Amino acid sequence: MKLRYKILNGFLAVLVVAIGALGIVIGYTSDCEPVADVASDGERMRAAIYRCYGSADVVEISAVEKPMPGDDEVLVKVQAASINPLDWHYMRGSPYVMRLGVGIGAPSDSTMGVDFAGVVVAVGKDVTEFEPGDEVFGGHDGAFAEYLTVRESWAIARKPENMSFAQAASSPIAGLTALQALRDIGKVKPGQKVLINGASGGVGTFAVQIAKSFGAEVTGVCSTRNLDMVRAIGADHVIDYKVDDYTKGDERYDVIVDMVGNRSLTANRQVMAPNGVLVIVGGAKGNWIAPFLGPIKALFLSPFIDQEISMILASLNKQDLGTLGDMMLAGKVTPVIERRYTLGEIADAIRHSEDGHVRGKLIIEMQ
Repeated sequence: MKLRYKILNGFLAVLVVAIGALGIVIGYTSDCEPVADVASDGERMRAAIYRCYGSADVVEISAVEKPMPGDDEVLVKVQAASINPLDWHYMRGSPYVMRLGVGIGAPSDSTMGVDFAGVVVAVGKDVTEFEPGDEVFGGHDGAFAEYLTVRESWAIARKPENMSFAQAASSPIAGLTALQALRDIGKVKPGQKVLINGASGGVGTFAVQIAKSFGAEVTGVCSTRNLDMVRAIGADHVIDYKVDDYTKGDERYDVIVDMVGNRSLTANRQVMAPNGVLVIVGGAKGNWIAPFLGPIKALFLSPFIDQEISMILASLNKQDLGTLGDMMLAGKVTPVIERRYTLGEIADAIRHSEDGHVRGKLIIEMQ
């Protein structure tokens, strides 16, 4: 065997071993350790935490130290928070590659939740935009708690006056995902035809309304029980996926936003305009490669076609949060809420979210 082939085979063998070892490391899940008693003279608050990866059974309501705002931070008394798939992906540490960033074996940060709405109760000395008493909403780690601190420059904005705390809390991740998918990737223009696959879910209900506010002709795909709701929030046409397959119809769409992933890229392309855009939100379930198959296929296919295929992960930022707030204040977007839970019922809320059939959003109220 020639030397170069021996070197190549040796390199491949090392690569296989390295990948296998990495898989073993990131797939390892440690046991839940007992809660350590931390001496503190500070005030305590209730918060949802998780000390190990697993099902919703690992979620605990614990008394933890109440945070204090830094010089550039505001302290928010949380009135409501909302559940997102992101929350239970972190809880499970799945797909496993996430653990490279959030902790090998066990989470490095035990706090939970992102979306919140509440009242500012204290501000740091350098804060100029907010003051105690302001009603705000936004996105920040640790939202499933009675209080949290957020930097003034991060994703926090004044709550629209016409929205409840629950409605405002439902909007950051889902609303910004829909906004950025349609505006930044889809570049939706008045008169264009937009299809939302998964129109009754958290992102979908925002996407229907935002696309409509952009002047698009909107088609929503959902189950039978949600047809009337999707039509009521602005969809011009609705398709019952249990009865009809939208990829076998005659209509052609300028933009498709797909939250479900139940149709192949080839099937979606058949109903896209020649220069149409497909925006993939999320991925298939799985701990290893399954969640990435769609984006990988899109990456390899995109250079060879005129149509655009992209995946989106929402960027939580102050400017877009303000834009979303203005849309809600103007009555262009009204969040859809299926059910409200207390903080003590958060494990049940997460289980319901994992089922994958939520209509709009699930809310945690801090009573």
